[in-house]
Amino acid sequence: MLEWFTVARWSPYIAGAGIGILIWTTFLLSDRPLGASTAYAKTAGIMESAIFGKRVKSMPYYRLFSPKFDWQWMIVAGVVIGAFISSYLSGTFGLLLVPPLFAESFGANVVLRASVALFGGILMGLGARWAGGCTSGHGISGTLQLSIASWVAAACFFAGGILIAGLMFGFRFI
Repeated sequence: MLEWFTVARWSPYIAGAGIGILIWTTFLLSDRPLGASTAYAKTAGIMESAIFGKRVKSMPYYRLFSPKFDWQWMIVAGVVIGAFISSYLSGTFGLLLVPPLFAESFGANVVLRASVALFGGILMGLGARWAGGCTSGHGISGTLQLSIASWVAAACFFAGGILIAGLMFGFRFI
């Protein structure tokens, strides 16, 4: 059983079942959907509060989503820590500044790679807030609740990801 934790890639069926159990447990214990994008907005609010003080909490967005470290923020921390532990146990941990596919397509320029990653991350964050949730919020929790908006959002996430990856890498990944 412990050898599962040392393999480089898990079966998508086992990982999917694990996510299913996680979301059921989340609804059972907290009666809230699983999601991560709000944690990033709350983190921005925490940073703004450190600079501008209590004035930030009077902003309309932060009246709805109080800037604080909570269970959603712990999900993000858990993803990072879990990814590190998984890669370490499987022996695949390594620091790559420029992944091979990116280097093959655009060169090994670290600044270009960091700029593209930053710009893409900003667009994803804005899109997640605009859509009212991220892939975990809509794609897992929302579709589980049979939300039409979540099904549409999840379809758009996949279509957009495939389209952009195809445009960037010439559909070589298929």
